[in-house]
Amino acid sequence: MRIDPYRPPRAFPEIGVASCFSFLAGASQPEELVVTAHRLGLAGLGLADRNSLAGVVRAYQAAKEAALPYAPGARLVFADETPDIFAYPQGRAGWGRLCRLLSRGNLRTEKGDCLLTLPDLLEWGEGINLALLAPAALGGGAEAEPVEAAVAACLEALCEAFPQRVWLAAAPAHDGLDSRRLARAARLAERCRTPLLATNDAFYHAPGRRRLKDVMTAIAAHVPIAEAGTLLTLNAERHLKAPREIERLFRHHPAAVENAGHFFAGLGFDLKSLSYEYPDEALRLTRSPADELRFLAHEGAKWRYPQGVPESVTTRIEYELKIIAELKYEPYFLTVHHIVRHAREHGILCQGRGSAANSVVCFAIGITEVSPERAGLLFERFISSDRREPPDIDIDFEHERREEVIQYIYAHYGRDNAALAATVITYRARSAAREVGKAFGLSQDAVAALSGSIWGGYHAGDLGDREAAAAGLSASDPTTANVLKYAEEIAGFPRHLSQHVGGFVITRGRIDEVVPILHSAMEGRTIVEWDKDDLDELGILKIDILALGMLSCLRRAFGLLEAHYGRTVTLAQLSESQDDKPTYEMICRADTLGVFQIESRAQMTMLPKLRPNCFYDLVIEVAIVRPGPIQGDMVHPYLRRKMGLEEATYPSPELEEVLSRTLGVPLFQEQAMKIAIVAAGFTPNEADRLRRAMATFRRVGTIHTFQKKMVEGMVDRGYERDFAERCFKQIEGFGEYGFPESHAASFALLVYASCWLKCHYPDVFAAALLNAQPMGFYAPAQIVRDASEHGVEMRPVDVNHSAFDQTLEEAPFDPGRMKPRHHSMQGVIKTRHAVRLGFRQVKGLGEAEMTALVAARGAGYDSVRDLWLRSGLKRATIERLADADAFGSLGLSRRDALWACRALDPNGAAERLPLFERVSATELQAEPDAHLPPMPVGEEVINDYRFLSLSLKAHPVSFVRRELDARRVMPNEHLERLRSGRSVSVAGLVLVRQRPGSAKGVIFMTIEDETGVANIIVWPKIFERFRPIVLGARFVRVDGRMQADHGVIHVVAETITDLTPLLMGVARGEFPANAGLAPADHVRSPLHRPKIRPVVEANPAKAGPDAAFLGASLGAALARADEVRRPVDEGRLQKKLMHRHLRMVAAGNGPPGPANDREIRQVLPKGRNFQ
Repeated sequence: MRIDPYRPPRAFPEIGVASCFSFLAGASQPEELVVTAHRLGLAGLGLADRNSLAGVVRAYQAAKEAALPYAPGARLVFADETPDIFAYPQGRAGWGRLCRLLSRGNLRTEKGDCLLTLPDLLEWGEGINLALLAPAALGGGAEAEPVEAAVAACLEALCEAFPQRVWLAAAPAHDGLDSRRLARAARLAERCRTPLLATNDAFYHAPGRRRLKDVMTAIAAHVPIAEAGTLLTLNAERHLKAPREIERLFRHHPAAVENAGHFFAGLGFDLKSLSYEYPDEALRLTRSPADELRFLAHEGAKWRYPQGVPESVTTRIEYELKIIAELKYEPYFLTVHHIVRHAREHGILCQGRGSAANSVVCFAIGITEVSPERAGLLFERFISSDRREPPDIDIDFEHERREEVIQYIYAHYGRDNAALAATVITYRARSAAREVGKAFGLSQDAVAALSGSIWGGYHAGDLGDREAAAAGLSASDPTTANVLKYAEEIAGFPRHLSQHVGGFVITRGRIDEVVPILHSAMEGRTIVEWDKDDLDELGILKIDILALGMLSCLRRAFGLLEAHYGRTVTLAQLSESQDDKPTYEMICRADTLGVFQIESRAQMTMLPKLRPNCFYDLVIEVAIVRPGPIQGDMVHPYLRRKMGLEEATYPSPELEEVLSRTLGVPLFQEQAMKIAIVAAGFTPNEADRLRRAMATFRRVGTIHTFQKKMVEGMVDRGYERDFAERCFKQIEGFGEYGFPESHAASFALLVYASCWLKCHYPDVFAAALLNAQPMGFYAPAQIVRDASEHGVEMRPVDVNHSAFDQTLEEAPFDPGRMKPRHHSMQGVIKTRHAVRLGFRQVKGLGEAEMTALVAARGAGYDSVRDLWLRSGLKRATIERLADADAFGSLGLSRRDALWACRALDPNGAAERLPLFERVSATELQAEPDAHLPPMPVGEEVINDYRFLSLSLKAHPVSFVRRELDARRVMPNEHLERLRSGRSVSVAGLVLVRQRPGSAKGVIFMTIEDETGVANIIVWPKIFERFRPIVLGARFVRVDGRMQADHGVIHVVAETITDLTPLLMGVARGEFPANAGLAPADHVRSPLHRPKIRPVVEANPAKAGPDAAFLGASLGAALARADEVRRPVDEGRLQKKLMHRHLRMVAAGNGPPGPANDREIRQVLPKGRNFQ
């Protein structure tokens, strides 16, 4: 058939298009496919990813913007050799069955796979248009006959089950066999009475993605590209093509092109038709949802305002209830209230945040804890009848107990009606480097070096020539160049679906008829295939059941306060009394280590300048140190105005009303929306689209589409163009992460609560914070040091005093222990307890075993053997307690206890032998003690870090202070006495490395010596010079220039030196202890012992060839143990045990001790990295 070039091409909608949500099969984003289809003039696009509907909403959103007809579907790939089938629902019922079909395949196998068979489709295929894709093997010769027969059999089965709903789709392969392939497909379609349908079976939007498709194929197959062979595509033709080109390819079968249009026209399903109904019947109400919510709101107001409900609050409750009723959202509020009430009834601390904090109704019924009236928040920012957007209520629960809430939701609503939202895990720089590097055949060492050279790995730009050079690879090498190119190209593509941090979707009907569900990696959880943005786009409500470590900390702290101080404190009480002056004074000094949100170096740097003195200042502090305000150039203008260096100005009275609380600078998303409405003439609906664009900027980058409308709208209303463009730049910054005001207000309450506790009860705060680990910026060692500097006595782990958690023990408060910089707090600290470290601080100890130890303790243990016999613990567990130096109350040093553990033989314990059952331990023959040199102090400290990650005896740097003094390295605390601009040298253990995305490559390091911390600024050029040291060193020296600004001190690094090897001498006892030891520490002043019996010598002169090793090894020498005074068996057994132990020591199996630089690096904190 000859094609007339002057005749317009036939309308052609492309179906069976795969996106990157086919996971390592499709090589284009859904948005790219839609934009390209629109540009090519296609009549429509039918997305069909492999056994998944994960990408359909993104394509739907893009198609709506482009006004392109769109049909969501799936490519069904079977496990029983059935050919692939494109499945598209005709309507809502068909959509539900398609979701049920995919859910069945997902749930019968492991996460990441979908196991389908033809009988599954025959059961669930009603209401779905099906297009069986003709296998490429139909283009062969005689070997194609069995394939043709199998296809015919499948078509006949489908046609019998679904008459008039089955097509045969054919796609050219461009391998020279297309004529035979298409002709055979046409004959087969005619024989089976199924229309032939044209498709290009596209996997990417443009030919340039063919190579990326090959890379993805190699990754999926776990083989290098060079070995992938026939797995790779033959050509670059699997891209979207214009209708004219499709017409040319099917010129001998023009009906196939027309049939594509007929197929597409029969698809009437629109994703927007997924009308959402909330499961109000699960609430078991005795009155209507509206009446129930009204009752709860007014009763709750009486609880919130015990002195009488203000008339303004009552008026506002009625106003909110009217809008809620208009939008029919009462069941949603009642469901959230139900979940919160359940949590509180079970003692789980929680609070609502998000835009719900704008609502007095949410405050009254106990969902939120911040009074909207006190915080000055507006309900319209939560729900508006103009915007008609779904409400956003996020609930934070204690991170240790959130799982209880999740399982309650599953149990109450049923797994057919509840599931977690998904989150799309994408390729980032590090994961892309690993996978692409393997695909191009790099060795494991090269892949590890390349991925390890990447700092954060969140952005494609984090991987480039510098990282390749740092890994020892040349960017000019073709293989390396390909790795860098395709790693950047694949960045942002989905790797797999994971569970959202807590977004729950709860439906009235079956959830798997709305969206497919699949197993989560966590047992007992199921997730839907859509993420929060997909759900938001379709108006499907979700409840965010989130975990927050600080709530676990606060709940524990409130419990300790009540138990030890008789004071009952709640978040609700603190929210009503946010005016404690000492708390704000502490915040202004940036004394905020460990508190919520404002503990980072960036926040600490801001606090002395911002000087918060009221709750709203904390709201701003939470919001201002974010990428959005920083990149939108909002921070410095606000600071200048807050500090009185610049006058707040407003271009118009309308904007003054919007921006007056933030001194004329937009800091919150709500303000950005209000500016668009007031100054640029946006409708509320357009402003809501702007908000959504801000929320999804990093994913799809659509916020720029609003630039012209906003800038020109502001100019038309009399604003200067420069001001308008600056406003849009600020709004665009929110796309990089900006806070809603209501969200910041909820977080500010937790900031205030944690700061109040730290200010007045640092003992309670430290114990609770340690018990809630891991969380926050700082490791337990820094939390312990900070508490000590505030005068809190910290006591070591001990078998006779510790519980699993950190506990409080009565002890007088001694202000003399406070660091001078905290002396102003002497009059406000109410501490009357010491903190006893718990067994949870010891690496490798489980809660169940330690609970058994505490339960059997009674009046206390009197020996290691006594503990072993009464507690029933394994010897390995008792050895770990000895490693942690937890036998101090028994008069045993670490080595004493370790030696005693060696004598614990469950098969030969004298007390358990029949011969000695009736003989008291005192009647057993005594054996001589073993007397070996005590462990050097430095080795004690290093072992503390090995097993507890901290030491109460001394700081490792204190042992090398004389050496540092000789090298002119000053203690960190001396920085406070110096003038700004002076050259300095400081040293310390690396605690934190932070490289914020908004800092343009600058790294902020925090290092610690025995006197305190120093904050280091590492500029990008310095980082490149000293990259291995910055990333890998445990103990560094920094030479640079000190800068001081409003009490905030930094050292701008010029050179950085790795001093980690210097600490090897500490472990070997080569440096004397000259600072930092606790006065009563038994390492400095050995514990008094009973008169020593004759000993078995184990020194070089008498112990034979093992002596030299014993003298040098860090863990070789053993001390006398209490079990020698109560022997385990006859003398022969004791001698055998001693010689066996000496052999173990000689073989390197004695009590561990750092012996080389590598071990030192493993023992000392490696520092925490943050973006």
